[in-house]
Amino acid sequence: MNRRQAILAVLALAAGPVHAQKVHRVGFLGAESASGYRSNVEAFRSGLRELGLVEGKNAVIEFRWADGAYDRLPELAEQLVRMKVDVVVTHGAPGTRAAKRATTTIPIVMASAGDASATGLVMNLARPEGNVTGSTFFAPEVGAKRLDILKEAIPSVARVAWIFVPDNPITPEVRRMVETAAKALKVALDQIAVRDAKELESVFSAIAARRVDAVLVPEYSLFRAHAASIASMAARQRLPTMGFTELADAGGLLGYGIDDRGMFRRAAVFVSKIIKGANPAELPVERATTFQLVVNRRVARQLGVSITDGFMVRADRVIE
Repeated sequence: MNRRQAILAVLALAAGPVHAQKVHRVGFLGAESASGYRSNVEAFRSGLRELGLVEGKNAVIEFRWADGAYDRLPELAEQLVRMKVDVVVTHGAPGTRAAKRATTTIPIVMASAGDASATGLVMNLARPEGNVTGSTFFAPEVGAKRLDILKEAIPSVARVAWIFVPDNPITPEVRRMVETAAKALKVALDQIAVRDAKELESVFSAIAARRVDAVLVPEYSLFRAHAASIASMAARQRLPTMGFTELADAGGLLGYGIDDRGMFRRAAVFVSKIIKGANPAELPVERATTFQLVVNRRVARQLGVSITDGFMVRADRVIE
């Protein structure tokens, strides 16, 4: 060993052992497809980066996508548990329920779930008491509000088709609220079940045959993932739609609801807190407080739907 090597060896001993930076493993359980949730996932990734959790540096995200086959969710959740991830991020009641059944110890963060309390995902919003926390919104109330807004925007609407996913735990409560709103507004409600994306084409053909005035589209994960297809099918049948905001962005007429991408970004905050030692049982579930009304004026012109200027000024965004 020459003199230079000896000096370097002494300095290395003095510095002590070099510790590699801990890499945190985040599991992501998606009920739908990666392509359908691309913008939401990017919002989540962006949130993580802002908090110092960078993929390829000190964080790894393990994705598992059910591609709309909800019966695959339990096994996909089990895979993440077997990988011993530090936290599981999911969305919607089916995904959250599958993760909750797969583990009672690994923290679970709901990026967005409709009425987490009513569906039994948490016992108490202020103090979840289990391993599940995150963000929720009152899907039943939002569903009823959409029908009210639709009737205000197009007073001539008398018959509306409401599409829904029958196996989703939130469906019974949403149905109750939408039916109550329809009765109060004197609107006939055609309820049509959709179990997977393959049924959408035939469902919209059936809706057109029923001669409804509009279609009400709730924010199920299935419908969010196929917003562009739903908007296109409705346009071909010349059917006005009222749904979540992304549906209006994709070519639907009206959109009202939560900022879903913002909630996925917020999920990163929960992940960061948990990784730093926070107990999910003591992290209050946050309720969405910001809602947007979006009007696609271009689609209104294409459908020949007249929407008053008075209604337009209420919109948070107007798509020209």
